[in-house]
Amino acid sequence: MDGTQTHNVQCEENPPPYYSVVKPNEPPPSYVDIQALPSAPAIIPFYIHHHLPQIPAPHTPQPVIAPTARVQPADLPRSSLVVTRSKKARCYGGSGGFLLILVVIGLAIWLGVHYSALLASKGSEVDNCPSSAVGCDGHRDCKRGSDESHCVRFGAGNELQVMTSNSGHFLPVCSAGWNRSLADQICQQLGFRVSYQYGSLTSTSSSFLSVSDQSTENIQGRLKVTSTCPGQQTASLLCSDCGHPHTSSRIVGGNVAALGQWPWQASLHFKGSHTCGGSLVAQDFILTAAHCFPKDSASRQVPSNWRVYLGVVSQYLLPLPYSVEQITLHELYNSHTNDYDIAILKLSLPANLSSTVQPVCLPAFDQTVSVDTQCWTSGFGATFEGAGFGSSKLMEVAVNIIDSSVCNGAEVYNGRITQNMLCAGDLNGGSDSCQGDSGGPLVCQESDGRWYLTGVTSWGVGCGRKNSPGIYSNVHSLLTWIHSKMEQERP
Repeated sequence: MDGTQTHNVQCEENPPPYYSVVKPNEPPPSYVDIQALPSAPAIIPFYIHHHLPQIPAPHTPQPVIAPTARVQPADLPRSSLVVTRSKKARCYGGSGGFLLILVVIGLAIWLGVHYSALLASKGSEVDNCPSSAVGCDGHRDCKRGSDESHCVRFGAGNELQVMTSNSGHFLPVCSAGWNRSLADQICQQLGFRVSYQYGSLTSTSSSFLSVSDQSTENIQGRLKVTSTCPGQQTASLLCSDCGHPHTSSRIVGGNVAALGQWPWQASLHFKGSHTCGGSLVAQDFILTAAHCFPKDSASRQVPSNWRVYLGVVSQYLLPLPYSVEQITLHELYNSHTNDYDIAILKLSLPANLSSTVQPVCLPAFDQTVSVDTQCWTSGFGATFEGAGFGSSKLMEVAVNIIDSSVCNGAEVYNGRITQNMLCAGDLNGGSDSCQGDSGGPLVCQESDGRWYLTGVTSWGVGCGRKNSPGIYSNVHSLLTWIHSKMEQERP
């Protein structure tokens, strides 16, 4: 992975690319819209200044969704069913009837795309809250529940910390009265299916929250402030067995990832081709980049146009895909600066966890990564600047965290790095990324042996250039938003 990349190196032998190239002083070019006709070929979008064709994925049968599952709207651009029906509608007669049919079809398609785009952007608008709304009191006052979706967080050692309307700030929860049922309730509140592990740890806090007998949907409605806690023992909670790959093996002689090595890696397909990466953070949620879903392209914001593949190390060996139920972009995402470049996808069905499909851990609120820490990123993008295709194999590369003040220097990105961004790579060039893996993971391993999602691949200049490291959305600074959206859209 070390050394400057050259154009004559084979794709499978190069460092993995993990983001799309964007000049920091220019807005990313918009995607090319796909025509809503059955015969129109798919045009693969990329945030670069030339088209980068991806290796098309082989056709994979779609999974059968049970009658009780939430089924997505039909794929609107594939309108063969509509066309077939229009051929049968001969009772209108003449050219006037034919024109009327075309108008009806066009209106139906427009309404479908428009309505689907509105569904996709649900949660991306500011919530509607009454002036009397009280945050963290256990009662949902706002339409989407934003008043109750920022009240739970985790500290060091997975310590559960909750803010109530009475406390006004986060306090640890006393483990007295703690049980599996309560742990499950909290994890379900946060967007997980059940809890994985709960316990206790010793706290130095002088104030605590204790569990009452009151029954409410949210944990903050069941807690009251207290100055005493037996043995200073507070609750710890882990909602999933995250960040634990079931294999540590690597393929000898290259940077190709082994199956199960990065089990949270997602491949997001738009219209049948890999377009962006992503990370599984819970059975129902994928974290990725907002710029994968540009607002000026309605078709990119339609959930039914996307498929999610998990447990994949080759684009030629794809399992059954997962459908997307909802796409939520950060409300403050700026397509010109790539600030707040983060999005969350809700799957139509929960992911089936296995040795090759596992969630990555989200960091604690006070968990940060030191400068020069070696972290890893992975993806299916191009393996050197100017490559004509992305990699068919999942690639990996080690990158070091770079101080933001250094990245904001005049010779690097000249003040364009915000607090919502992270720099990682090599200022001397060589070990870097390339086109095609926007939204992919940047993960760092902590002392507990687990891997934590530190960044989401966002933007950069070139591939392996000097003073042009990769830029990632800072998961730590966006953690409150991530938790709140998972809670608002919980299954």
